[in-house]
Amino acid sequence: MRPTTNANVLEEQIAQWRQYLLRRQAIGSRDVAELEDHLREQVASLSDVGLAPDEAFLVAVKRMGNLDSLSREFALEHSERLWKQLVVVPTASADSAAPGRMDAIVAFALAVGAAIAIKAPNLFGKLWGQDEVFYARNISLFVLPFLVGYFVWKRDLSASSMTRWLAVAFVAAAIFANIYPYTSADSSTQILAAIHLPIALWLAVGIAYAGGRWSQVAGRMDFIRFSGEWVIYLVLIALGGGLLTGFLVMMFTTIGVNVERFVEHWLIPCGAAGAVIVAAWLVEAKQSVIENMAPVLTRLFSPLFTAVLLTFLGTLLFTGRAVNVEREMLMAFNGLLVIVLALMLYSLSARDPDAPPGIFDIIQVVLVVAALVADALALWNIVGRITEFGFSPNRVAVLGMNMILLVNLAWSAMLYVRFLRNRDSLAGLERWQTRYLHVYAIWAAIVVIVFPPLFGYR
Repeated sequence: MRPTTNANVLEEQIAQWRQYLLRRQAIGSRDVAELEDHLREQVASLSDVGLAPDEAFLVAVKRMGNLDSLSREFALEHSERLWKQLVVVPTASADSAAPGRMDAIVAFALAVGAAIAIKAPNLFGKLWGQDEVFYARNISLFVLPFLVGYFVWKRDLSASSMTRWLAVAFVAAAIFANIYPYTSADSSTQILAAIHLPIALWLAVGIAYAGGRWSQVAGRMDFIRFSGEWVIYLVLIALGGGLLTGFLVMMFTTIGVNVERFVEHWLIPCGAAGAVIVAAWLVEAKQSVIENMAPVLTRLFSPLFTAVLLTFLGTLLFTGRAVNVEREMLMAFNGLLVIVLALMLYSLSARDPDAPPGIFDIIQVVLVVAALVADALALWNIVGRITEFGFSPNRVAVLGMNMILLVNLAWSAMLYVRFLRNRDSLAGLERWQTRYLHVYAIWAAIVVIVFPPLFGYR
């Protein structure tokens, strides 16, 4: 009797799927052949990122359910098997389990490396909790290289020229983060550099994540989805870590042992550094099974953020108050606008691209337009403050970011309205948003490199 292999199982599953479609009167054999080619491409792509053939088949069929109603019916019939893959430990062979096990080993080894790296400056007299300025400038340089290293290994990029350019980017970042003679510990340009350096380096993470697909809209869109899910996992890890830390302190306090110094100087920094890598590994391990948590959450939060922004604009109109243009408030305000853009993108990834415009799309347009109006008001106040008090590093940095957000929001609103009027597809909006990632990274690099000497390092 011929032994059953993964390839045989996969071919049997595809044959069953093909027969299922052929039984439908609304589809011909030529259409089935075209869908099968698409299915095999999806399976091959998912297998390349580490999924077993049967898992890749189930996920590919689930994804095609968003593209074709017949495939959707087939996916629904077998969706419970996909759920089991999330909550049940599979009885896989040693060969099929090896890639996933090695992936976990590499990820956790790099997480340990990041934890060690963040404490390495102690050997040179830079103590955590005392040299806050040094750590603020360099925190991303202790962690993000390990995250990029994980994706270089995962995508097998070690021999590519891309890896060398990524290394050059981190070396340059380390130089510009530490070379400037800032005038004081609370120098505005130093604080701005510490805030913007991780933003600039996150583009390097995206290039490593996408591998050779960064030039494609789909590759950049996948990185945006990864970023959202990575944040979700990181928050969950932080919540769990905070609970664990609380119990640790409480238990040792009951026996008269003070562990606060250990928690502050070792557990929190090392745990946070390692969590960055572990969260990325969790996204990679579960992304094809969960089918993207972030887009689902946006369905809940988009209406809520829309209501908040509309209430904010109504309050401004009613009270006649000006927007607070202090640095911290405007940084938080810009963060809110970035969240609005993220909500829009993840909502797009959650919807059926072939579906006609609906009520949720109208909510999205209202959200973007409200954010656009709020950004214009903030920009107006910033310009007024500069006219009255002159240029400063903080004002110019916030002015530049708000102008970048204004352009992004305005063009996004226009593209979305065109879609609502059936004059364009959503692909143009995705293309615009993913290309705009470079603008944010370039501006962040300008703040890190140009601002300190431009404003006399003050």
